[in-house]
Amino acid sequence: MLVVLIAGDFASTFFYHVPQHVWGKLHLRTHHDRRRSYWDHAVLSRDPGVLLDGFLGAVPYMIIALACFRLSVYGALAGLVLGQLHVWWRHTTELGWRTPRWAARVARALQIVLPEDHDGHHRNPEIEFGDIFRFYDAPARATIAFCRNLDPKRRAAALRRAAIARRRETAAALKRRKMVKQTG
Repeated sequence: MLVVLIAGDFASTFFYHVPQHVWGKLHLRTHHDRRRSYWDHAVLSRDPGVLLDGFLGAVPYMIIALACFRLSVYGALAGLVLGQLHVWWRHTTELGWRTPRWAARVARALQIVLPEDHDGHHRNPEIEFGDIFRFYDAPARATIAFCRNLDPKRRAAALRRAAIARRRETAAALKRRKMVKQTG
């Protein structure tokens, strides 16, 4: 069960979710569209694009479950069921759900993504990666930054932004020095 959840989350995060955030459009269009309810997206939708996005995100879990099936049929099935229950649970903030403090403390200790965390990911697609576990967030962000840096256009834009930021910082430092000299 844990193998399905941990390895499935890893595979889904790094082989589906991260590539979709770097190069894809399906996931961003369906999962991060601010015009639609993400409760509807995750639980109620019959839209083929939304269903395809959900299915593609679940494929890594299913592959891991199939590999674990020989070890424990019940463990593999329990992993898939718990994973699906977590999908539904993490989309409940739109319905007014707030995780009780005691449950939040337990989930934080276990590095489990809370509905409030996933709500943050819906609002800002650049944060809170990992379907089930939070410990995939930092490596996912680093992977996205690395992959985006491989694209020459994005790399050039990032270098321009860095140069502008350096110029602003230099100008601010010069201004501070002038102010110190004038008051001294």
